[in-house]
Amino acid sequence: MARLPSITAKNQVAAEYHPVVDRVIRSRGAIQGPFTMLLHCPPLAEHVMSLGAYVRFEGELDKRVRVLAAMTVARELDAVYVWGAQTGQARKQGVPEATIAAIRDKHSRGLPPEDAQIVDFTRDLIRKHRVGAAAMKALQERFGNFQLIELTGTIGYYSMLAMTANACELEAAQGADVLEV
Repeated sequence: MARLPSITAKNQVAAEYHPVVDRVIRSRGAIQGPFTMLLHCPPLAEHVMSLGAYVRFEGELDKRVRVLAAMTVARELDAVYVWGAQTGQARKQGVPEATIAAIRDKHSRGLPPEDAQIVDFTRDLIRKHRVGAAAMKALQERFGNFQLIELTGTIGYYSMLAMTANACELEAAQGADVLEV
């Protein structure tokens, strides 16, 4: 059970922030996931929503690359809600079950090299807070500077969601993959 009351309706926040709640609902269809916690601080929720809109819908980074990074963040930070949401998205992007299992089990064995490159880059940033020169150069050659920074920003965005979900002990959505931590 979440540590804070879940905000799921506009009347749970001060009237001055109702426009923020309306924007969250318009952008996501409902108040759900980390936003049930983030709306305890509506100005922050609004900024996170804007960043999420770019990362999830407007950026140039391939959706499959995004979901690999997001799943890796979720697993590395043991964020059960984010993991459940991202595994569903991964399947929609055609990510094989073997790849999902490898990320869940924290290894890269058997991953296609292009996928392993994303997973390992994400893990290095989270575990070591740095990436090696060779990995950076390879991703720079693959994506160019623009999308390389988008990838790094995506990792940061999902890290922020994971931290919020973890601090508030947000559980996986009903029917989502369960991550054993």
